[in-house]
Amino acid sequence: MGNPAVIGLTGGIGSGKSTVAKMFGALGVHWVDADIVAREVVEPGTPALDQIAKHFGDEILQADGRLDRAALRTIVFRDPNEREWLEALLHPTIRDELARQLQPDDYELPYVLLVSPLLLETDQHTLAKQAIVVDVPEETQIERTMSRDSNDRDQVERIIAAQMPREHRLARADYIIHNDRPLAEVEQQVQELHRQLLDSCRG
Repeated sequence: MGNPAVIGLTGGIGSGKSTVAKMFGALGVHWVDADIVAREVVEPGTPALDQIAKHFGDEILQADGRLDRAALRTIVFRDPNEREWLEALLHPTIRDELARQLQPDDYELPYVLLVSPLLLETDQHTLAKQAIVVDVPEETQIERTMSRDSNDRDQVERIIAAQMPREHRLARADYIIHNDRPLAEVEQQVQELHRQLLDSCRG
């Protein structure tokens, strides 16, 4: 068969994208997480990490030479110019690697998932035929992110403010998974959507 269709899966921070992606994975769907790829392209020895260290200084490196993501995040969410510089460097690199990983060998299903918080904010959406949005109320995003990442409320609110507004994201969704419900209900939504996607991507 030809290349599988790429379906985007996105949502704001703390919406539970990874949880939903794993549910699709349990159904045999190949998925690529842009956050993981974003870490891979700044591993020690990569050209991207060398450029970041040159630009921001060695204080954004840990003792073992790895990127101190928390230190870098603090800088770029305080200064929009620095965030733009970082995005201009990383987005094309990440996109190329995503495109490569979205072509699995010996794969039978008619679609794969591109899981990305920035699917709709960057040109990553051009890789995807359709978009699934994982949605929760903003207060749920804040509570989940604070408990998961030990960020304070101000920091989480700044990150949410830097992302696409919830209503804009929902307006661009082809499908919506409501993730503020019991896990069994979320799994049911995933299974129903999986059946729909199998039909539409084979059609």
